[in-house]
Amino acid sequence: MGVRSWWLMIAVGLGVLLNPLNSSMISVAVARLQNVYRLDFASVSWIIFSFYIASAIAQPVMGKASDLFGRKKIFLTGLVVAFAASLLAPLSPNFGWLIVFRIVQSIGTSMMVSVGMAIVRIHITEKQATALAVLSIFLSGAAAIGPFIGGVLIHGWDWPAIFFVNIPFVAASFLFAWRSIPNDEPTASARNMSIRKWMELIDVPGVLLFSAGLVALLVGLLSAKSSGHISFRYVIIGLIGLVILGAFVRHELKATSPFIPLRTFAKHPAMTWVNIEFMIVNVLFYSIFFGLPSYLQMVRHVSEFHTGILMLSLGLCSLVASPIAGRWIDKSGPRPALLVSAILMTLGAVWIVTLNESSPVISVCLALAAFGISNGLNSVGMQAALFKSAPKEIIGVASGLFNTSRNLGAILSSLLTGLVMGDKFSFGGFRWLGVILTVIALSLVFMSWRRRKPGQWEELEFRK
Repeated sequence: MGVRSWWLMIAVGLGVLLNPLNSSMISVAVARLQNVYRLDFASVSWIIFSFYIASAIAQPVMGKASDLFGRKKIFLTGLVVAFAASLLAPLSPNFGWLIVFRIVQSIGTSMMVSVGMAIVRIHITEKQATALAVLSIFLSGAAAIGPFIGGVLIHGWDWPAIFFVNIPFVAASFLFAWRSIPNDEPTASARNMSIRKWMELIDVPGVLLFSAGLVALLVGLLSAKSSGHISFRYVIIGLIGLVILGAFVRHELKATSPFIPLRTFAKHPAMTWVNIEFMIVNVLFYSIFFGLPSYLQMVRHVSEFHTGILMLSLGLCSLVASPIAGRWIDKSGPRPALLVSAILMTLGAVWIVTLNESSPVISVCLALAAFGISNGLNSVGMQAALFKSAPKEIIGVASGLFNTSRNLGAILSSLLTGLVMGDKFSFGGFRWLGVILTVIALSLVFMSWRRRKPGQWEELEFRK
C-alpha cells in the first residue's frame, strides 16, 4: 500500500475503534456509576443496554444512508457526533442525560463502523486483504484492551475520563479522514429518490417498532424485578412491548426493504441456526465481560485499576487465540473449533460456580482465560460457519444479520444479569448467574456435537 493508503487506513482505524472501545470501557465503570448516581444494579444496566440497542439500529440504517449522502460525509459526521457526545456526557446533570449522550455516542461511532469497511474496500485496491486485517486489529484490539484502559482512566481521573479519552482519537481521525478519504457522491438513483422512497429504503416504521418494542419489554422485565415484587404496571409495559415486537415482525415480513430481513431467515435455515448460535455465544461472553468486573468491584472490592488488569487476561487470550483459530479452521473447518469453544465456556462457567467469597482473586483469571480463548475461536469459527451457510448472492445481508445477532446477544446478556441480580450485585446472584451460564454453555456443546461432519454447516442450505 502507498503512503496515502496508509493514512486512509489510520483515519478509518482511529474512527472505527471508538465503537468497540466505548462498549468495552464501560464494563469497569458500572460499579462507579452506580455509586455516583445512587442507583440499583438493574437501573445502572441501562448504560450498557442503551449503547447496544442504538448500535443495533444505527449501523444498518447508516449503511443505507451512506448511499444518499456519501460515505465520507457519513464518516465525518459520525466523528462530529461522537465528539459532541464525549464532551457533553461527563457534564450530565443526572443519569437520564448520561443515557441520552451515551445513545448519541453510540449513533456517532456506529456511523463510522457502518461505512469504514466499505471505504477501505473501495479506495484501497492493492493488498486489500492486508488492509482489512489491519482494520480488524483496530476493532478487536480496542474491544480487548477497553476494560484495561477504562480501569486505568477511572483509577486516575474518575469516570468522566472514559468519555474525554475519545476526543484525541476523534480529532486525529477527523484530520486524517478530511485529507485522505476521497470525496464520493451518491448514485444518480439515490439523488433522485423522494423522501418517502428513502423512508421505505431505511424502513423507518420498522426501526421505530423495533426500538419501542425492545425498550418497553426491557423496562417491564427489569423494573418488575428491581422493585422486589411483580408490579402490575410493569407487567403491562412488558406485554405492550411484546405486542409492539409482534407488530414489528408482521411489518418486516411485508416490507419491501426491511430493517431486519426476517424472510431471509425463513429461506436459509442453516444460516438462521448460525445466527442463533452466535447470539447465544454472545450472551455467554458478554455476561462474563460485564458481570465479572461488577463482581470484582462490588463483591470483592477490587479497585478499577486492578479490575482492568485482570480483565486484560480475557482480551489478550482472545487476541492470541484468533490467528491460531484461523489456521486451524482453514484445515479442519469450523466444527472442531466451535466444539472446543463451547467446552471452554462450560468449564469457565463451572469455575465461576465453584468460587467462594475467600477464593483468590487471581483465580478469576482462569475463567477469564477460558472465555477469552473461546471468544477467539468463536470470532473466527462463527464467521467461517456463516460463509459456509449463506449463499454468495446474499453475503452482504448475511453479514449485517450477523452483527445484529452480536448486538442482540449483548443486550440479552445485560438483561440476564440484571434479572438475576435485581437491586444489588451479590455473591449469591453471581453464583446463580454462573449456574445459568453453565446450562447455556452445555446446550452449545450439544449443538456443536450434533454437527457430526464439517460439511453439515451448508448441508441444509444447498441440499438438492
